[in-house]
Amino acid sequence: MNKKSKIYVAGHRGLVGSAIWNNLQKRGYTNLIGRTHAELDLLDGVAVREFFDKEQPEYVILAAAHVGGIMANNIYRADFIYKNLQIQQNVIGESFRHNVKKLLFLGSTCIYPRDANQPIKEDELLTSPLEYTNEPYAIAKIAGLKMCESFNLQYGTNYIAVMPTNLYGPRDNFHLERSHVLPAMIRKMHLAKLLMEGNIDGIKSDLNNMPVNGVAGNASIEEIHSTLEKYGIYKDHLVLWGTGTPLREFLWSEDMADASVHILENVSFADLKGYNPEIRNCHINIGTGKEISIRELAYIIKKEIKYNGEIHWDNTKPDGTMRKLCDVTKLHSLGWKHTIEITDGIHRLYSWYLSQ
Repeated sequence: MNKKSKIYVAGHRGLVGSAIWNNLQKRGYTNLIGRTHAELDLLDGVAVREFFDKEQPEYVILAAAHVGGIMANNIYRADFIYKNLQIQQNVIGESFRHNVKKLLFLGSTCIYPRDANQPIKEDELLTSPLEYTNEPYAIAKIAGLKMCESFNLQYGTNYIAVMPTNLYGPRDNFHLERSHVLPAMIRKMHLAKLLMEGNIDGIKSDLNNMPVNGVAGNASIEEIHSTLEKYGIYKDHLVLWGTGTPLREFLWSEDMADASVHILENVSFADLKGYNPEIRNCHINIGTGKEISIRELAYIIKKEIKYNGEIHWDNTKPDGTMRKLCDVTKLHSLGWKHTIEITDGIHRLYSWYLSQ
């Protein structure tokens, strides 16, 4: 790539896409293309083809996806498989038809089996059943990974798939039903703190910025209390899902962006396929190689927010996969390591949330 190469970042307003966009700009790339969902619906194959016909991007970063936490994945199963398959089919297909020089596809480490050997090497893919709660999303991402791999093998394209671990950072999703565990905890604990302090104006301001189930700050106090309680937010305590015992790995989104651009600049499919005649699992895990329990995570957030209430755990709710730690040996061998540790990342994310 050169600094004037035309690069299309699909999902450039999202958590990862916006961080990649900023990273590219900091590195001096000047010809970036992005479209909001209102400007280009990636589920619309005709619209995507017309966009590629007009813009003719040289490089594509597919960071757009339909994403959510354990609750959303389990409830909206059809949405997660259908929408992600459609997005991938359209963007990867048009990239091929328009002779894109290189494509970077972003997946997720939820592609791995529920009981995969830990830490999880890339070769663990498709060795045993997936975690049930996010199976549709995982299958869609596996399909995208295999699509990239298959185009490379049949047509000699240069499409690389990267599988990031749990991401968090600026522009994260704090929706109480659809967000991932870390931003959900931050918002719940922030609201619980305001409730404990009797700061109703603060709660109303938060709900005006981001209503919960249609309840905004202009609702009655009774309705606000009732809505918060549905999500485990009470005056003197907070209820979180599961037992708190699962272990998770978290990666700061700006670190993920830096890894993505590093790979885009320095790594080709030829570097990944090895010498086995059955070429597979050429994707790259992106993570820290470090893990933390959900319970410990909650108490780090509690300390950062200065929340003084109790935390209760609802063990009738699912934990999800008990452990999901990436093996990042391949990533390190390609010359990249993370820089932001979890405590610093939580401080940065809560500061960002307050600023919004």
